[in-house]
Amino acid sequence: MASPQELTRRAAIAGYAVIGEPPEPDLEGLVQVAATLCGVPTAVVNIIDDRYQHQVATVGVAAAMCSRDDSMCAIVFENPGHVVVHDARADPRFVANPFVTGQLANVRFYASSPLVTPSGVPIGTLCVFDDVVGEISPAASKALELLAHQVVEVLELRRAARLLSRTNAELSHFAGQVSHDLRNPLNAVSGFIEVAADDPELAHAPNAVRALARAESAVARMDAMIRELLDYAKTGGAIASRPDVDLEGIVRAVVDDLDADLRSARARIVCDAPVLVRGDELLLRALLQNLIANAVKFTAAAGREPFIEVQALRVQAGWRVTVDDNGPGVAVEDRERVFVAMERGDRSTPGIGLGLATCRRIVEAHGGLIGIDESHLGGASVWFLLPDAEE
Repeated sequence: MASPQELTRRAAIAGYAVIGEPPEPDLEGLVQVAATLCGVPTAVVNIIDDRYQHQVATVGVAAAMCSRDDSMCAIVFENPGHVVVHDARADPRFVANPFVTGQLANVRFYASSPLVTPSGVPIGTLCVFDDVVGEISPAASKALELLAHQVVEVLELRRAARLLSRTNAELSHFAGQVSHDLRNPLNAVSGFIEVAADDPELAHAPNAVRALARAESAVARMDAMIRELLDYAKTGGAIASRPDVDLEGIVRAVVDDLDADLRSARARIVCDAPVLVRGDELLLRALLQNLIANAVKFTAAAGREPFIEVQALRVQAGWRVTVDDNGPGVAVEDRERVFVAMERGDRSTPGIGLGLATCRRIVEAHGGLIGIDESHLGGASVWFLLPDAEE
């Protein structure tokens, strides 16, 4: 199984939707500039996943794909800064590489700068090379680094354009759905609680009084969450601030809110996430409530007693949070589709298909990534990356 770091990289690359697509003209322009400034015939934008190196923009060579094990850039792209090698035959990192030995090519001069996403995930390189020994000036080396940043900017603009075209219609529907399907029933519940609280018989039922107070508190929290989600939808998902919030505390609040459903399903929740993350507390609560409720619902529907595990793992430039369950899991071919609004993987289970779409919007508003994998518990492992906020 791929490591959490590799899974995060894979999701970041998938979000750019550049592999297997026609070359992006702006990327081709950048590799042409890189080759010219460095005085070499060949420059390439390489995207490197856990198995392959994909050349998505090239000059001086036809775009191709190779095994990551054969890639020169895979050796160095995760290290900070850029690399300049005057003669690859004299560098122990590359002396046996097939691109140097003649098996695939005869690279001598090689220079590269890593492509790092805004959330700190390295996804490849901008590299230049030649089949003769050479060197570049400090100014050209700096220019290569700057051009690598520009490559990432082009990829980000491409991703933003795709998301914008996809989500504008979803956003309007989302706001209306939240208002109608959540606010109105919640107001009704609040009214019932008020009526029940006025019943004089409650004076002799302290347990009922405590239960109503707990229910009233839950309604207040849910109302605040829904109002913020509605504002979030209407404003396009902007988050004003990202303070430190207690992730384990958020999970405890979610478990409290879902208490009736958890007891009904005989669900067990284990949380190992005593960390502070940067984000909006109400939105993160909505995110985790969706994920935990989903895990309980689909596991119980499969006839199993739900066991849910929430964990947080420190990764490069952020926290990777996982919600694992022992349910039926999500088929590989459905793992992207279920994040689209109104789409559902299992139509036999009640729902309108907004839960995971909401989760994706919340995570992306925090500058992060979200995905689904197989769980060590046998079911689904829904994970999301929360990057550290820039100071």
